[in-house]
Amino acid sequence: MDTTCYLEPTWDTGRAFSQRQIAGELVMLNLLRFRDIADYSASPELAPRQPITGAEAYDRYVARTLPLLRRSGGDLLFMGEGGPFLIGPDGEHWDRAMLIRQKSRGAFLAFAVAEAYLTGIGHRSAALSDSRLLPLVELPR
Repeated sequence: MDTTCYLEPTWDTGRAFSQRQIAGELVMLNLLRFRDIADYSASPELAPRQPITGAEAYDRYVARTLPLLRRSGGDLLFMGEGGPFLIGPDGEHWDRAMLIRQKSRGAFLAFAVAEAYLTGIGHRSAALSDSRLLPLVELPR
């Protein structure tokens, strides 16, 4: 079983995404696996006084990020509790899934590097033990 964890895009995946010819809106599928206890060692300035769970840290990230996302033209379409797959690898689970809509690839890239966003990303890093982010483009009907 692959034990690699994915928390940030690699240089190659980031470059490939920025070069994709995406016209119009896209939806980002987020699969999230939380730490039992949030690890704020990389962002001690964001750490709460008492330890909190990864889910609680992620909720802080969402609360801080959602207004910025909406100002950039995006929105949270869905957030739900996960669990084990009905169809998928035995034993694999994700704690939460989210669908984030953004008006364009460029708007997403600008949002992802904005200083206001980056100052709170430590909550996300503290929260997650693993994640997946899949950009989705709606098919023509």
